[in-house]
Amino acid sequence: MRIYCISGLGADERVFEKLKLDAEMIHLNWIEPNKNEDLKSYALRLSEKIDQSQPFCLMGVSFGGMIATEIGKHLNPVKVFLISTAEISDELPLHYRAFGKTNLSKLIPSKLYDMPKGMASFMFGTDEKELLGKILDDTDPSFTKWAIGALTSWDNKSRLVNSYKINGTKDRLIPLNSHPSHYTVQNAGHFMIYDKADEISKVVNQQLDLTHHNNA
Repeated sequence: MRIYCISGLGADERVFEKLKLDAEMIHLNWIEPNKNEDLKSYALRLSEKIDQSQPFCLMGVSFGGMIATEIGKHLNPVKVFLISTAEISDELPLHYRAFGKTNLSKLIPSKLYDMPKGMASFMFGTDEKELLGKILDDTDPSFTKWAIGALTSWDNKSRLVNSYKINGTKDRLIPLNSHPSHYTVQNAGHFMIYDKADEISKVVNQQLDLTHHNNA
């Protein structure tokens, strides 16, 4: 089984490096967004990089989870793993959605989207400050600007029938609150894909095993 992995905003394939999955992991690198492109259209273009000739799963983290959700609605993945993310737009914090309605993201200079390292460490809820700092340093501010605009204006009301959602109980960026999750990682922040890799690997492998037996 192949799992196509989509990292979060301000992150790259390094966030997946501690996972130990019983599947071939393929990271989908970001492509250049078109001018004024919305999240759904971007996801459909990114999905062209997926080999549909054999069964596959998707794994999306944070912003990548929203991308994975839109791809999952368009293609036919066996399972869509959504980690530290929202599956429908109503699960995003209210102030994100309010910001999206103002269109202010288009007016703010790209360089202002470069989050200070100390604030990032706090918001991501991780002690891996060095790794997080390196990832943020390698992130294109202009892509971050587009992605924040796409994320905050995302409008999705439908859930996937084959999703498996994993959230942390101490996520400051996309709080668990009252929205449903198939599995919750205790005392885990937004960077749990790395900080709690062993637990997440175990849960994902259990789901892969169930999927294998159900399709046997």
